[in-house]
Amino acid sequence: MSLIELPLLMVVGAAALDVVANLLLTLSDGFRRRSWGVLAIVLVLGAFTLLAQAVKHMDLAVAYATWGALGILGTALGGRWWFKQRLNALGWSGILVVISAVVVIKTA
Repeated sequence: MSLIELPLLMVVGAAALDVVANLLLTLSDGFRRRSWGVLAIVLVLGAFTLLAQAVKHMDLAVAYATWGALGILGTALGGRWWFKQRLNALGWSGILVVISAVVVIKTA
């Protein structure tokens, strides 16, 4: 694995941890189920740790935008899959705009 691929893999891993943490927050029911909430916090700390390592080797703007876009998309898809939450067309359009912005930032 080259040095270019590893930071991107760390950003993807950070986004995955973030998505799971977001979904666990739903399970925590406003921290009424504390164990799910605490686990979510631990995963967010792991996500930020991976993101911090990634930005040592790539631009912060690219890393953060990629992490954010993957996190938003993953959370929306996970919420739909596990909790039957639905976004309307405008919500999905917004996610598409965010992903398009990341592509533009990455290619600029």
